[in-house]
Amino acid sequence: MVSISLCMIVKNEERVLARCLDSLAPIVDEIIVVDTGSVDATKEIAKRYTKYVYDFVWTGSFADARNFAASKATKEYIYTADADEYLDEENQAKLKQLKSILLPEVEMVQMLYCTSAENNTVYNFEKEYRPKLYRRLRPFVWIDPIHETLRTAPVVYDSQIEIRHCPEGNHAARDLQALLQAGQRKGRFSSKLHHMYAMELYHSGTDEDFVNAVPVFEKTLVEDNRTIDEVKEAMCVLARAYRVQGNLPKFFGFALKDAVTSSCAEICCELGKFYENSGDTGEAILWYQNAATETESILDIRTSQEIPREGLKRCGVEESDG
Repeated sequence: MVSISLCMIVKNEERVLARCLDSLAPIVDEIIVVDTGSVDATKEIAKRYTKYVYDFVWTGSFADARNFAASKATKEYIYTADADEYLDEENQAKLKQLKSILLPEVEMVQMLYCTSAENNTVYNFEKEYRPKLYRRLRPFVWIDPIHETLRTAPVVYDSQIEIRHCPEGNHAARDLQALLQAGQRKGRFSSKLHHMYAMELYHSGTDEDFVNAVPVFEKTLVEDNRTIDEVKEAMCVLARAYRVQGNLPKFFGFALKDAVTSSCAEICCELGKFYENSGDTGEAILWYQNAATETESILDIRTSQEIPREGLKRCGVEESDG
């Protein structure tokens, strides 16, 4: 049977932390909780379950905090958890079984991260595999019978364990600030964070958040080797930012550039909103209908569903029964 260190980073999680720890404490062999500045009872709750509670001065990087927590672990595997997730009884049993039968060559275990649509998160899915359990000290082995080389890709096992993610609050302001800071740093903004930033903006961003993001996404358009998907993400963000600023040449410029490829629902909604605000109901209806029936979302699934439907309703178009 393998041994597991539970590693968590927390801040102001007094409402949900006990639920998470109650579901994992009977299974893991060590609990490490790293607090990044709580002003509520989070640390006191954590100390009911473990003596390994540490303070960490926030650097603006979740990776820094995760790495600090991992540095305190001593067991064979590390299980990462957020306070707003937990395992129900069925999946606790699955994790216990996995712990007893896990093969030594497995270096990483993915689990299904389950977020109900009613929790209103930035993700456009209800289940997604995520790496949750990984070997603390990774062994390197030689492979191939000739021209041998070191195996660098981890051995990953996709389990059927389902983690319930039930956020109680919206961390959008915190996440948007961290993403903005990451985008402003020197060097290339990673494709993953580029996509997450654009998604978070469309899901939770204010007009000010979009305007603040302009330099980050304008840089995308002049960088080499950006994919068409990243360019389209940037154009969606910039179109929204320039619409709310009233910069019509740039707004229509990005909207037209999107149309040169395959139009997305986000840009159609932006055009619908522009014409609706301008009092041109007929043109607004055209673009909202395009968003709802002719195009697909690339950042926020709501732009091909409830957002254009609500726009059409405001413009006097009743939803058909068919």
